[in-house]
Amino acid sequence: MTEKHRRLFFLGMFALVFYLIGASFVESFVTYPTWKVVGRSEFQAYYQELSTRIVRVMVLPGALEIPLTVALLWLRPRVIPMWPVALSLILTVIRFVLMAVSQLRVQEQLDAEGLSLDAIDTLIRGDALTQAASIARALLYLWMMSLVVREPHDVTLD
Repeated sequence: MTEKHRRLFFLGMFALVFYLIGASFVESFVTYPTWKVVGRSEFQAYYQELSTRIVRVMVLPGALEIPLTVALLWLRPRVIPMWPVALSLILTVIRFVLMAVSQLRVQEQLDAEGLSLDAIDTLIRGDALTQAASIARALLYLWMMSLVVREPHDVTLD
């Protein structure tokens, strides 16, 4: 793989990571708090419809991020050291584990029982750690992108 292709792969990863972070911010800071104002009788239908969309828009692309980050360990531009990519992978795995531990249980409760303000508050509190991992990942990717942008690239060398 040429350096140009490595940079394009990294650019794709950068876009994917920021897409996922933006989507998770909307989920965390817009969707979750808004659930509290959905009527009790409408909540179940609303939640079911939203859940199917979240799988397509967030879960599947998020699951794709893990193998692509593993690939980035070997296919990264030469200016990017391995450690930030490895740390990003660790943060991604931490984020998935935190979601599984803190969020899935509450999400299942909302799915089965319907609207629960206490469950939504628990979800929001647990999501803070997930977002901390996302913010750290974003900072890593911004730093890595700054390395790529600062280094001149001569396509004739590829």
